[in-house]
Amino acid sequence: MLRTARRTAALVNVLCDAAPTVAAVEAVLREYGETDPLHLSADGVEEMRAAAVSLREVFAAPDTDTAAHRLNRLLAAGCGPLRLTSHGGGTPWHPHLDSDDAAPWGEWFLASSCMALTVLLWDRQRPPGGLCASPSCAHVYLAVGPGTARRYCSRRCATRERVAHHRRAKRPGPA
Repeated sequence: MLRTARRTAALVNVLCDAAPTVAAVEAVLREYGETDPLHLSADGVEEMRAAAVSLREVFAAPDTDTAAHRLNRLLAAGCGPLRLTSHGGGTPWHPHLDSDDAAPWGEWFLASSCMALTVLLWDRQRPPGGLCASPSCAHVYLAVGPGTARRYCSRRCATRERVAHHRRAKRPGPA
């Protein structure tokens, strides 16, 4: 489930960019284990983009209850009943919430992502992730480790913000 949740965050980030391309989305799908041929079209990317916008609301939830309510809304509106599949014997049996093994890309992405984020929330009893606190970044991240809550999507964003804060503090004030 953690791999699927990581794929969800990566896809939300690429799909919520200004103009996600088929190639960029396919690259993320391959990085997380999807195999060729993918048969992803521009229409499929648009379906996935709509799902990504909805999933981003789960990452933006300020607390566990809000994240759970947002996930429940997505599960009720966009996911089918739980079913097991082995994709015709090509994979080990695993659960799906989409309607069919040949479901459209947007339906598959929403259903598999909701499943992963639901399990993370259930297991950890906290929101599954968050939005990067950097004003120059719009990425989401998973909150899966122990310790204090994360604020940034990456070390790069955290470092950039820390350096910017340091530089602002060193500037001479108005005379």
